[in-house]
Amino acid sequence: MKVQPDTLAWKEAYKLLIGSVLPRPIAFVSSVDRNGDVNLAPFSFFTGICAEPMMVCFSPMRKAGEGGKKDTLLNIEETKEFVINIVGEKIVEQMNECATPFEHGIDEFHASGLTKEDSELVKAPRVKESDVQLECVLDQIVEFGDQEGAGSLVIGKVVMVHVRDELYNDGKINTEALQPVGRLAGQEYTRAVSDTFRLVRKTTSDRKS
Repeated sequence: MKVQPDTLAWKEAYKLLIGSVLPRPIAFVSSVDRNGDVNLAPFSFFTGICAEPMMVCFSPMRKAGEGGKKDTLLNIEETKEFVINIVGEKIVEQMNECATPFEHGIDEFHASGLTKEDSELVKAPRVKESDVQLECVLDQIVEFGDQEGAGSLVIGKVVMVHVRDELYNDGKINTEALQPVGRLAGQEYTRAVSDTFRLVRKTTSDRKS
């Protein structure tokens, strides 16, 4: 079967995309507007970019129905800062609560029962219950339309990383202890460490031998 995306309605193209690109890590983004009002929302179009400088990106799509910008994007445009809180299994239910399309001004920390913790270098609070938190300053936003189904690529520079002490040893994070959760299609999620396997990357000399 061949499918040409521009022949599909955006919702059908979206289903095809999220059913193909998976599992996807979840950026649980906390942000604040110029008045100090806080927002907390999950986004599964999320990845790292590079290590020097340490850069990450995530993509908030436009709101269904109206094509308006989500509060997270509006906040980041205003304050140029945000925090990405990594989602482990222990906070997955609260993360899902924050995916609710609340009215503007609702504090998702309060609605979900999660705890705000002051950041070191940015104004947006961190999620205390998250085991890894990335404080970010905005590098740039790339826009891809302003209609339903469109979105923005938010690129941030990580200026501070918080890792729970017991997870960090010899410069590495214990993935099994972190218990990260990934997003699949529809309402489905996956546990990243429940069925892992190991592949050793070959060097050029390995291939010659």
